[in-house]
Amino acid sequence: MTALVTGGASGIGREVVGRLRAAGHDVVVWDLADADIVCDISDPDAVSAAMARTVREYGVPTRVVTCAGIGASGLLAKLSPAEWERVLAVNLTGTWLTLRAAARAMIDAAVGGSMVAVSSISGTLADRDMGAYCVSKAGVDMLVKVAAVEWGSHGIRVNAVGPGVTRTPMLPNPERLPGWVEGLSERTALGELGEATDVAGAIVGVLELPWVTGQVVHADGGLALHSPIDSYGQLQRVMGKGDRK
Repeated sequence: MTALVTGGASGIGREVVGRLRAAGHDVVVWDLADADIVCDISDPDAVSAAMARTVREYGVPTRVVTCAGIGASGLLAKLSPAEWERVLAVNLTGTWLTLRAAARAMIDAAVGGSMVAVSSISGTLADRDMGAYCVSKAGVDMLVKVAAVEWGSHGIRVNAVGPGVTRTPMLPNPERLPGWVEGLSERTALGELGEATDVAGAIVGVLELPWVTGQVVHADGGLALHSPIDSYGQLQRVMGKGDRK
């Protein structure tokens, strides 16, 4: 069985590739470097060419994971149109182009399959200084729902997995912000930051669920469950400070 992973040369994508290969899949990696096929997913012509080559050399991919994406920061009032468009071009349009190309290949070959797009809890939660990124991932969440409805009759399942804060090359040194990791860990139900292996396990798990489509599964250790009000947590922090005096 052929599987396609975009952004499979590093981070979460690389872990997904390893798991799929261990399960016996013939995995094709699309990335900007160190890939089986070099592809800029924001370029429609590049995606079409990469899919044609994938089908020709490896077969129609019936498992597709779109991990390729970029991070971005910037307050909405200060963000340039070029930066806004760059983030959406990769994270949202690039995901759509990849899923569309894969769906067309499956439909033409009259085979079903399963796709998982990597979203983020930032597609649900609003983060200051991350507006373009949040919007791009919110778009991915809706994209998989519409795709699931449109392609379900062809036997194609489409879901998303939304990581929380995860140690990947996009987050190279979170400890540089004093107290940030500790605060995140406190607000995460499972008590720590995620690792790429954690998210990859969720992606491969969702990929193989036969009766699930159009869903967004948060693989965040419970971070998105935390209320910012958290009066109990504040009380515990105040009491803890008092105990140390």
